[in-house]
Amino acid sequence: MVQFEQDGVARRIIAAIKAQIHSGAYRPGDRLPSTRAFAAEWGASRTTVTAAYNQLDAEGYLIIRQGARAIVAPGLEKASGEAPVAAASPRNLSAFAQRLLAMPPPAQQQPAKVADFRYGDLSGADFPVLAWRRASNKAILRRVARLRYGDPQGSSVLRSALQAYLWRARGIGCTPDQIVIVNGSQQGLDLCARLLLDPGEPFVIENPGYLLARHAFVAAGGVAVPIAVDTDGLRTDELPPARLAYVTPSHQFPLGGVLSATRRRALLGWATASGAYIVEDDYDGEYRHDIAPIPPLQTLDPDSVIYVGTLSKTLSPTLRLGYLVVPASLCRAFSEAKRLTDRHAPMLEQDALADLLASGVYERHVRSIRRKNADRREVLLRALADHLGSRVSVAGAETGLHVVAWMNGIAAEREPEIIAAARAAGIGLYPVSPLYDQSESRPETAGFILGYAGLDTEALRRGVAALAAVLAKHR
Repeated sequence: MVQFEQDGVARRIIAAIKAQIHSGAYRPGDRLPSTRAFAAEWGASRTTVTAAYNQLDAEGYLIIRQGARAIVAPGLEKASGEAPVAAASPRNLSAFAQRLLAMPPPAQQQPAKVADFRYGDLSGADFPVLAWRRASNKAILRRVARLRYGDPQGSSVLRSALQAYLWRARGIGCTPDQIVIVNGSQQGLDLCARLLLDPGEPFVIENPGYLLARHAFVAAGGVAVPIAVDTDGLRTDELPPARLAYVTPSHQFPLGGVLSATRRRALLGWATASGAYIVEDDYDGEYRHDIAPIPPLQTLDPDSVIYVGTLSKTLSPTLRLGYLVVPASLCRAFSEAKRLTDRHAPMLEQDALADLLASGVYERHVRSIRRKNADRREVLLRALADHLGSRVSVAGAETGLHVVAWMNGIAAEREPEIIAAARAAGIGLYPVSPLYDQSESRPETAGFILGYAGLDTEALRRGVAALAAVLAKHR
């Protein structure tokens, strides 16, 4: 008991669950996530989560029965006598806010000392500091007669430059009026959710898939319809009626499949027949390591597809710059929604990016980091082969900035303990299992997403060697 009382992670889990109950996000009779799912979300061990659940059971917050998921105890819709977690409990929360609070909190982890394989990070050394500084200085020194709010869809100069770039690089034909500049692709997904879904309406999403996209659509009130994926991407043989489908056809996240030509036609046919829109997230389409990048789905049917692009995988996720290419019929709706959300994206960053695009610097930068990340990929794959050999199966290596490593012979239920051991060894490790829908079956083999764009080659070698040592102790 003394050891548990000193476990800061367990205390934070207990406090977080109590806060969810006090806020009404978890109500009497609601089932909590399984200990395995909760442990994977928090990056904690299953033992720690089980201890936290047992403590909450002892305090009367939960009811735990053998073989069943824990549920919130009755009577907690009123004050329980427990001191409030926050200074004041929220009142009159909207359904949107309650849906947000019902979602599992993100895992909070300190940066790993040896190698952090978190996907989405880029190397700071790759950022074009001098070019960005020159473009930013030029934008700052450009005097205008009046400082005023801009077009909610974004700078006309940037949208024109993006139109030309998208035609050259991705084969997308559109007008500048169809482009909406957003604060990162996540805002683009949020706008799609708010404009295309009403509460209770179904949306199709890949299983496994991008968790923050799912959260954006669920927060808007949508009902997720998970559809399995394989090496050819989303399975399109039994698509149900829905208002929209969210897909990553050029590089399925996280497993890495590319949507086949046959399935692309089938998905577009489904959209036409059901009157649905397709939200195409081309989050890392610039990175194809064997052949030319796969053309976007949008090029086949611009009237049915909303194309989501980002600068987070080529420049930096800290810039919060992304863009949408929307069908002409949706331009006004997206413009007005963007106006109400935040007026427009920051103009200084837009002007700097427009300068990089117009001068050709951006495309030279993309070619440069494509080569660097191809080198990192080769180092990672070689290290996995050398240290793990047939004990690991790698998926999704042909494109993008991450791979999925399936640990042959290790059960998926052991992921939390491996993550904890890896963290102790200075390795940041992230499981695939939380990206699967909880109501559907999950893989039986442990799998981890290994992002490599934020690491140098030596860190990749050290990281895989340390990971192999950890796995050797857990087989």
